[in-house]
Amino acid sequence: MKIVSLVPSITEALFDLGLTENEVVGRTKFCIHPQEKIKNVSVIGGTKNINIEKIKALQPDLIIANKEENVKDQVEALMDDYKVMVTTIDTIEDNYYLLKNLGKLFGKEEKAQLYNLKIYDVLNQAKLDSPVKTAYLIWKNPYMTIGSDTFIHRILSEIGFQNIFRDKTRYPQITTEDLADADVIMLSSEPFPFKEKHIEELKASYPDKKIMIVDGEAFSWYGTHIAKCEQYFKELLAEIHMMQQS
Repeated sequence: MKIVSLVPSITEALFDLGLTENEVVGRTKFCIHPQEKIKNVSVIGGTKNINIEKIKALQPDLIIANKEENVKDQVEALMDDYKVMVTTIDTIEDNYYLLKNLGKLFGKEEKAQLYNLKIYDVLNQAKLDSPVKTAYLIWKNPYMTIGSDTFIHRILSEIGFQNIFRDKTRYPQITTEDLADADVIMLSSEPFPFKEKHIEELKASYPDKKIMIVDGEAFSWYGTHIAKCEQYFKELLAEIHMMQQS
């Protein structure tokens, strides 16, 4: 079976489950894991601007898309000629069934189950002792954060962070003043590439708050990725624990 993946984290999951470059024949330019495998896979554009002609040239048996990451009109255009699987991943449970279904589809049930068990294990072990009020920023100019109906919110909540924007939905715009209630301000490494200079900008308004860059992949990449974040979460929570004690 020839597959085109329009979703970076699903591309990673397909290879983690044991598929090869002969099966995963197309990917987006944002599909960057696993590095040694994806370099041999044809790039068919970005997640929001796929090149339909390039996809047609690959003659895929299956295209895997995501409701949030891909553009509806582009995905629907592909549906005229190809079998398209559209995923929606908002919860840990959604992620469980994504891996379960991919495992079943490609005869990799055992590997899928091992990854699911590992993900639950990682999330169960990474727990703060008490909730920490947190703002998680994904964009700048304007600042944007995450509401309670997102996968990022679920991961944050699972390990003990309390999203101060949990009464909002999807990815609302906010102002610097809206961050006042947060004990910790997290600046995600993606989709906006926050850097140290952005910490300094916010420090001007909030000199006493903990402001930090966090690995966006650890919070937003569904599929198999969280299974690899055990050490990252441990180090992150240790840093927060030190903050609480000081």
